[in-house]
Amino acid sequence: MSNPVVPKIKIGEISQIGIIVRDLQKATDNYWSTLGIGPWMTMRIEPPLLADVTMRGKPVEASMVAAIAQSGNIQLELIQPLEGPSIWKEFLEQRGEGIHHVQSLVQDPGAALVAFREMGVDVLMSGRIGDNIFYYMDTEPLLGVIYEFVGKTAPGRLQP
Repeated sequence: MSNPVVPKIKIGEISQIGIIVRDLQKATDNYWSTLGIGPWMTMRIEPPLLADVTMRGKPVEASMVAAIAQSGNIQLELIQPLEGPSIWKEFLEQRGEGIHHVQSLVQDPGAALVAFREMGVDVLMSGRIGDNIFYYMDTEPLLGVIYEFVGKTAPGRLQP
């Protein structure tokens, strides 16, 4: 009998699937009329709310408009890139619309970052939205999709 495989990183539950779109209004309308997913909470995410953003280690100013809806235990996030360089904009330009990332909420983002770096996985883009810190990891070669983890930068409850 072989030994069970021990995961290199235990992330817990997937909390979100992120999808890049060209037209947020059209996409939310389509998800509602086709699959009944909604209602959608829409927000513009830009500085100063979106802060300390780096892309491949270099500071950038980026913005997007996002819509979020729950579908069971999974949150769907539709992202329409706006101004500035971002991995959202790169994805749309290189591949078109589609699934961009899966996300988990983590209690210790520093430990998760160290574990990924020990595996040789780099950060594609990171930053803060309010008190939440996010890291998009370069996991496509391993997983076929970008993995994002989100944690708190200050004491308090983590908000998805």
